[in-house]
Amino acid sequence: MADPCLSCGACCASFRVDFHVSDLDSQPGGCVPVALTVPVTASLMRMRGTDDGPPRCIALVGEVGHQAHCSIYANRPGPCRDFAPYAALGIGDEGCARARRRHGLAPLGA
Repeated sequence: MADPCLSCGACCASFRVDFHVSDLDSQPGGCVPVALTVPVTASLMRMRGTDDGPPRCIALVGEVGHQAHCSIYANRPGPCRDFAPYAALGIGDEGCARARRRHGLAPLGA
């Protein structure tokens, strides 16, 4: 089964994404492009677009549920890496299920 996280995009258009500045590509070992973020505090960054109403991460390409994908998947921030750890098995967590329902999609494994 193909990893639905590489084609769904529901989470990218449902939640705010905040992370520590150490994830930025301007920091040693970081990988998230600074240009796609906004500062929240001295130590906290946010992906652009994720606090819009409705939220939509600037890195999301395509239509949610239809060939949508993260343009920086290999360089996404920690919270995105931690989201839906079982999706590759076709099983999403509760956050994944909420995001998919928000966009009219059935939860994974349903």
